[in-house]
Amino acid sequence: MPLTDAKIKAAKPKSKEYSLNDGEGLSLVVNPKGRKWWRFRYQMNGKQTMLSLGAYPYISLQDARLKRGDMKTLIAKGHDPSRKRKEDKRKASASEGFEAIAREWFEKQVDSGWSDRHAKTTMERMKKNIFPFIGDRPISELGVEDMLGVVQRCEKRGAVETARRIRQIMSQVFRYAVAAGRAERDPAADIKGALPPARKVKHHASITAPKEIGPLLRAIDGFSGTLVVHCALKFAPLVFVRPGELRNAEWSEINLEGREWRIPSEKMKGGSPHIVPLSTQAVDVLTELHSLTGPSGYVFPSVRTASRPMSENTINVSLRRIGYDKTEMTGHGFRSMASTLLNEHGWHKDAIERQLAHTPKDKVRASYNYAEHLPERKRMMQAWADYLDSLKDGGKVVPLFAQKVG
Repeated sequence: MPLTDAKIKAAKPKSKEYSLNDGEGLSLVVNPKGRKWWRFRYQMNGKQTMLSLGAYPYISLQDARLKRGDMKTLIAKGHDPSRKRKEDKRKASASEGFEAIAREWFEKQVDSGWSDRHAKTTMERMKKNIFPFIGDRPISELGVEDMLGVVQRCEKRGAVETARRIRQIMSQVFRYAVAAGRAERDPAADIKGALPPARKVKHHASITAPKEIGPLLRAIDGFSGTLVVHCALKFAPLVFVRPGELRNAEWSEINLEGREWRIPSEKMKGGSPHIVPLSTQAVDVLTELHSLTGPSGYVFPSVRTASRPMSENTINVSLRRIGYDKTEMTGHGFRSMASTLLNEHGWHKDAIERQLAHTPKDKVRASYNYAEHLPERKRMMQAWADYLDSLKDGGKVVPLFAQKVG
């Protein structure tokens, strides 16, 4: 006889699992602990199959019968309910999986004004560190253990800072999913304390004493490597840009006649375009190199192929070759050298900061005011080059403030 709600409520657990039959393949299973759930049994293509329809009382008798009716309709049309359920789950995973939702979030961030550089870095981090492990999992099923597993993979290979970034990205994706009603909470927030504290920022080794700068510049002049690397070494102290900006310089960005190098925003750490006034000495270095690597492509190409810039380690390795180890001087150290001495000699602090491309907190202001203090920066860059020449020559030192106006 068909089941009733009263019969179901009266069903007590026994020493072994048993079932109460409602007919047409539907039954209620009762286990020894008293748990009850619905099961539908059917035959298709000569094969017996059972499907769970959910636990009682969350799925009522009426709900279970409706589900049975849907299954029988599918069977009558020649469709296997089990295969249909798997297909539905696959489709749900594709649209509600972590990767699908993360890509939605990513597109919205790009549309809101992310720089190309930041967008590229974020997507690369997700593709490498997140998607292969939880990308196809429904976001609503992910928990703290899953988040911890992702970041611990990064930690184990020594990439602690990457682990911190990955946790932040996952947390942002979850907050987006929660706001959209597709997840209940952000489990990535719970593992924040599980990561080791951020490492203290290491200052790049730099020579700032004038009496030590002269020997360094003379050692650079005596470098016996390739012309490209030699020119890069001579150019670095004159422009004091970041090593990545230096090695990625392209001839299309440089105006030798106008004595300017304009670096596009996508190459800058702060995401704003940057102008580097070129001193006479800097123009001389580039002119020497132009016949070899110009008029297009990278100014300082790789020794293996002109389609790529020189290696990120080239400047530091070259400094080692001329006798300066990593505790004495680095490619990044030319920035500290210039910043220290220009500030000591009274140049306008804002002009120095702008020339160092230290982006203000107001990024909108930074993107429009990249030419700020440009007249003084031009005077400053020429005075700096003249000062370096005088230190290198070892004779009378040219006052660094000689060309400062006002």
